[in-house]
Amino acid sequence: MSPLWTFVAWLATLAFFAPVAWMVLTSFHQEADAATNPPSLLAPLTFDQYKLLFSRDITPFLLNSAMASVISTLLVLALAVPTAYALSIKPVRKWTDVMFFFLSTKFLPAIAALLPVYLIVKDAGMLDNVWTLIVLYTAMNLPIAVWMMRSFLAEVPKEILEAAEVDGAGLLTVLWRIVAPVAMPGLAATALICFIFSWNEFMFAVNLTATNASTAPVFLVGFITSEGLFLARLCAAATLVSLPVLIAGFAAQDKLVRGLSLGAVK
Repeated sequence: MSPLWTFVAWLATLAFFAPVAWMVLTSFHQEADAATNPPSLLAPLTFDQYKLLFSRDITPFLLNSAMASVISTLLVLALAVPTAYALSIKPVRKWTDVMFFFLSTKFLPAIAALLPVYLIVKDAGMLDNVWTLIVLYTAMNLPIAVWMMRSFLAEVPKEILEAAEVDGAGLLTVLWRIVAPVAMPGLAATALICFIFSWNEFMFAVNLTATNASTAPVFLVGFITSEGLFLARLCAAATLVSLPVLIAGFAAQDKLVRGLSLGAVK
């Protein structure tokens, strides 16, 4: 890579991380220092904003987000892997039509589905229930997971599967003992993307929950009030809410890189 492109790459990286660094730094400032224009980046640092967050009890919101994101991601993987297996390794008739159907479910804007979903959930008595979010997040992420897993499973060597069939292995055995280990990088990439989408989802969470099942993104909105914007506290909350995704991405970075490149080239 030429020095010019190296410089451009570093510049793009700096532009990407600068807002994140500003958010983290602002979270350690007092509200008066955070509200100055231009921002006072050299103001004294303090943990007061984080103390206020836990005194306001952010923990239930984080637990609701974790429960909805983790369980929905596990359900998505449990449904997407056998579906992708049927569409790639053991393709069914007109599998392209099936794939288009999965893709077409993402054509509809989520806001267009909000009212009918709200009425259905209300009639079912499931408003302000974390299991409602789990079902919705599973349905929302399943098409993406099927598309991703199909490309990953298409790279599994057919010879291994044929040998397993000759040995009398059943479908569950093939999926659990052969397909899953080989496609583990793809599973990790799919799981992380579904987890991020579920963790960051706001529209359904803010409209279908109230007090018992509100998630972390809904908690963040509470700092934008009629009295003004509590910027330092909002940055502290946003930093805390971002940590689980960053930790998950860092822990799975090796499998994530291999998973995102799997299926890209033959």
